[in-house]
Amino acid sequence: MNGTAPRQRHIAHLHLHAVPSGIQYDDAIELMSGVTPHVQAVPPDAVQLDLTSALRYFDLSPYDVVQLAKIRLKALYGIDSSAGLAGNRMLAAMAADASAPGETTWVPAGQVADWLYPRPVTALPGVGRTTAETLHRYGLHTIGQITDLPAATLQRLLGAGPARLLAERAHGRDPRPVTPAEPAERLVADLVLDRDCLDPVRHHRAVLDLADRIGGRLRGERQVAGRLTLTVRYADRSSTTRTCTLPEPTDHSPALAAAALGLLAALGLQRARVRSYVIRADRLLPSGSAYRQLSLDPGGDRARAAEAAADRARRRFGPRAVRPATLAD
Repeated sequence: MNGTAPRQRHIAHLHLHAVPSGIQYDDAIELMSGVTPHVQAVPPDAVQLDLTSALRYFDLSPYDVVQLAKIRLKALYGIDSSAGLAGNRMLAAMAADASAPGETTWVPAGQVADWLYPRPVTALPGVGRTTAETLHRYGLHTIGQITDLPAATLQRLLGAGPARLLAERAHGRDPRPVTPAEPAERLVADLVLDRDCLDPVRHHRAVLDLADRIGGRLRGERQVAGRLTLTVRYADRSSTTRTCTLPEPTDHSPALAAAALGLLAALGLQRARVRSYVIRADRLLPSGSAYRQLSLDPGGDRARAAEAAADRARRRFGPRAVRPATLAD
């Protein structure tokens, strides 16, 4: 049996104070790759670094390597940043959120429990308004109160699944690795009509179909999207584009459809003569690296289970085997 202790991880989360353009953001990612090869984009304005292997190379403390990264961002691209440093991605992001502009908050491994204890439960990822209101109703306002609560009591309040996730996060646990971005940067689905379309109902059905196709492809490639763009081209060859950042990265077709239909409504097409539609999903991440907000509604889990069953049916019987009722002929 090998008695060597596992190497302690050092994860930095850098929050960029100004949302960079696409080119600036790519430049920032490339620059951070000169500090460590383990760099993960966290769109639209953050980046995470696994510094564990870089410490020996620079012969600096974890805190000083973070300062080096921040100085490079400022000196080369004029980007100011604040940072969090901890033993995993979740804690590093929370520490960055707690940092004053330009400052760095370091949460050493031996101080995690003390640092988390007084913080509000809403500081934990995945704790949305509904979950927070449920906890507050029972006098649970801080992370420390969650860790002091018996597991059975928390399960009665939230249900077994959400309670287990919340307890893990309240104890500062996050096994996710820092994963460099995959080469694929976007997914695109388009529909070109054989004649101009004036019907708002057909506009709605076309965009819904494209969003459903994008969702299926994301799940097939085990990715989630952080942003959607809808482009509509008209009979006169002009076009209009609208973009939205999703509330959380997702591969769930209903969430993608809701966002895409919101973009369609924002265009106000009325009686526009439409020739084609294009939906682009970008800011892609591996599905295992993104958080889902905790939900007390079991309907969400049932919808995802039904979606997974539909995906299996499509793989076996073809892409049109199962479709949303709105798209049924």
